[in-house]
Amino acid sequence: MTTLLPDLTTTPYDVEAIRRDFAVLSREVNGRPLVYLDNASSTHKPRQVLDAERAFVEQHYSNVHRGVHTLSQEATAAYEAARATVAAFIGAQHDEVVFTKNVTESLNLVAYSLGNPGSPMTLGHGDEIVVTEMEHHSNLVPWQMLCERTGATLKWFGLTDDGRLDLADGVITERTKVVAFVHQSNLLGTVNPLPELVRMAKAVGALTVVDAAQSVPHMPIDVAALGVDLFAFTGHKMLGPTGVGVLWGRNELLSSLPPFMGGGSMIEVVEMAGSTYAPAPERFEAGTPAISQAIGLAAACDYLGAIGLDRIAAHEAALTATLLDGLRRISGVRVIGPDSMESRGSAVSFVVDGVHPHDVGQTLDEIGIAVRVGHHCAAPVCKRYGVPATTRASSYAYNTEAEIDTLLDGIEHVKRFWGVS
Repeated sequence: MTTLLPDLTTTPYDVEAIRRDFAVLSREVNGRPLVYLDNASSTHKPRQVLDAERAFVEQHYSNVHRGVHTLSQEATAAYEAARATVAAFIGAQHDEVVFTKNVTESLNLVAYSLGNPGSPMTLGHGDEIVVTEMEHHSNLVPWQMLCERTGATLKWFGLTDDGRLDLADGVITERTKVVAFVHQSNLLGTVNPLPELVRMAKAVGALTVVDAAQSVPHMPIDVAALGVDLFAFTGHKMLGPTGVGVLWGRNELLSSLPPFMGGGSMIEVVEMAGSTYAPAPERFEAGTPAISQAIGLAAACDYLGAIGLDRIAAHEAALTATLLDGLRRISGVRVIGPDSMESRGSAVSFVVDGVHPHDVGQTLDEIGIAVRVGHHCAAPVCKRYGVPATTRASSYAYNTEAEIDTLLDGIEHVKRFWGVS
């Protein structure tokens, strides 16, 4: 059902050929060619992903599971094939992939389930949950809520001045039950030392939960090799549809967690006095799932795999290095986060002295450049660095060196427009 690219991993990286798969990249905004650098928020979809969804909806659509008619059988086969494709993309087993709405739902699922009766983990007064100061709100607020429900204490690793984790001794202790952390920061661009954090957590028997929204789209991932327990990512940041995300977990762990939501499809036996639940992953997919979206996500995995995640990472690294070098040359511009390419991704946040980030973003939009402004759902990070917000430019597989140059020229235009030196 998926329209595949040929295997491109043995050919030179051809960004222009990739761009031709994205109709939106040829449009104009405010009379200028669109320069889309808001990929950390959401990416565009290639025609192959749109074709896969359209073909399913037009020719095979029906609700999945339990149906005996042909369309339902075809839909179920396509949905479960999508699960297998997504699992293979991250080095997982088919029954370790739970389809959710997004990363936010995946992380809430974990936090809610861990606090439910029947959880393999008992949380209460004296227990600790450890996060980091650079977390997206999706990997902070659910843990705050879990602490409120259980009486556990929330602790966190702070940040260094250059946007790295301060892995101070004493944050993780023998009382730590969960260590939840972002793999790659959506605001700072920092790629965190996952092996070290996993080692520290395992040393005290703590569960590891990883927000991988910004890493899975940009680098090769093998969850089996990472040694983590639970791992979440989302479709719309990796060329896939909105409305579908993934929670991966070790099979024995998923099988031990109580359900997040009750309803159809997640049950085994239902009687008036009580119910028993289906095994994972079905127990976490109550109700009608995002069927066509899951199929679109599988097509996005195929598309990225055909290009090669290692090649995408190298392409983005070159663009990011050009952007960082260019920002250093512009007076009055400060990068919030790592200023080098060591352990960092393609999201680059910056401030322009004397111009509010919202004004920076609006002025850039007037010349066709799309960036993201605000606290990026990571308000504690902005507070840590003493800024109300930042402007964030984030590149992806389809961006070009010329677009980075256009952005740098655009920042100079912003300074002239607002009369700052």
